[in-house]
Amino acid sequence: MCGGWGTDNLHPPLKPRMSPPSQSFLRVGLLSDTHGLLRPEARAFVMGCDYILHGGDVGSAAILEELAAIAPVIAVRGNNDKGPWAARLRETELIRVGHAFVYIIHNIEELDIDPAAAGVRVVVSGHSHKPKTQERGGILFVNPGSCGPRRFKLPVSVGEILVSGSEVKARTIELDLR
Repeated sequence: MCGGWGTDNLHPPLKPRMSPPSQSFLRVGLLSDTHGLLRPEARAFVMGCDYILHGGDVGSAAILEELAAIAPVIAVRGNNDKGPWAARLRETELIRVGHAFVYIIHNIEELDIDPAAAGVRVVVSGHSHKPKTQERGGILFVNPGSCGPRRFKLPVSVGEILVSGSEVKARTIELDLR
C-alpha cells in the first residue's frame, strides 16, 4: 500500500512489513512541512519504520516517492501543496495501525471530527512547524514540527508513534543538523 492516495475514506488496516520476530510494536515515522526538502537527517530517522505519515506541506511528489522507497506512506495535502501531483492527496486521512485509529490533518485548527466519538487514538497534524505531543481526553495529539527549511527560530524536527495493539506512545525529536 505504497502511496496512500486511494479514494476510500478509511484505508485498510496497515499490515506490518517484515519486522524482526522480537519486535512487538509498529514504528510509525511522522514528518510534516518538508516544503520540498527531505533532509538526510529526516530520511535517516524514518529508515526502519513500518510506515511513514506526512502531515502536509510536502512540497513535491518527489518527496513522497523518496519516502515510499523506505516504507509505505500516507500523506495529507497542506495549504502549500499545489498542482496536479497534490490533487491526489486528501485533506484528511483516517487509518488503522495495529488496533489504533490515527487521523491525519495538516492544520489542527481545522479538525473536522470529534476524535473520541470517532474512536481515534492519535491525531497527527503539521502546519505550525512547532513540535508538540499532548494527550487530552485519551487522545494523543502529535505535531512532529517541520523537517524542511527552518522557519524563524523553530527547531527542525520529526516524530514517531510506537503502536503495540491499541497501546500507543509518541515523541518528537529535534534533528541534529551539524
